[in-house]
Amino acid sequence: MASDETASGETVTAGLLVIGDEILSGRTKDRNIGTIAEHLTAIGIALSEVRVVGDKAADIGVAVNALRSRYTYVFTTGGIGPTHDDITADSIGAAFGVVVDIDARAVAMMAPVYAARGIPLTPARLRMARIPAGAELIANALSAAPGFRIANVFVLAGVPDIMKSMLDAATEQLRRGPKVHSVSIVLSKPEGEIAELFATHQSVYPDIAMGSYPSFEDGRYRTELVLRGVDPVRLEDARSGLARALAERELL
Repeated sequence: MASDETASGETVTAGLLVIGDEILSGRTKDRNIGTIAEHLTAIGIALSEVRVVGDKAADIGVAVNALRSRYTYVFTTGGIGPTHDDITADSIGAAFGVVVDIDARAVAMMAPVYAARGIPLTPARLRMARIPAGAELIANALSAAPGFRIANVFVLAGVPDIMKSMLDAATEQLRRGPKVHSVSIVLSKPEGEIAELFATHQSVYPDIAMGSYPSFEDGRYRTELVLRGVDPVRLEDARSGLARALAERELL
């Protein structure tokens, strides 16, 4: 079981690969990116990159290999269902150079659940039991067909509720880094009025990530300044210092 934090306090990173023509066409609106980002942030893993690719084996393989060489972990969503266009398992098997076949462990997880529901394990449904050689299975508490992990790549379903079930099951396998804390200051000003001050403050606290997020609500400007860091004391020092500087210029 993973510890709450790495012994050295090192940053643990992740990349996310969203797979599916339906995402790129706009037919399906992705709900998984935010869920995964929030979950990883809460346990001290920095989601550093998200890519979206269609149902093309070569594109999936290129993206997986690029991400797994760059980040501590890679998560994929989509393409592990029962239809002909669900090619994620085969694509990742090819990327790792291993065979993909029906896995007896996956069948053993699926068979009793399907039998209890009176659903036959047809050849189409058994496609969901096809797993790359050497992979570990990821439990699926909702519909039984598992995800899998191969090396540092975690392959999850695209259906949001099933994806979340798999992500929860995979979490105990994850090494964690220092948790990133977040604080914010909300202003009723356009960000152009605070940009120079904000940049100066950032230069004083290079270890604190700072971002400005403008919006326009009910005919009024709104700017949220968000500060993030792993040291709560340092973060509060940066927040309070920024608040003072804004107040001195009557911007807060």
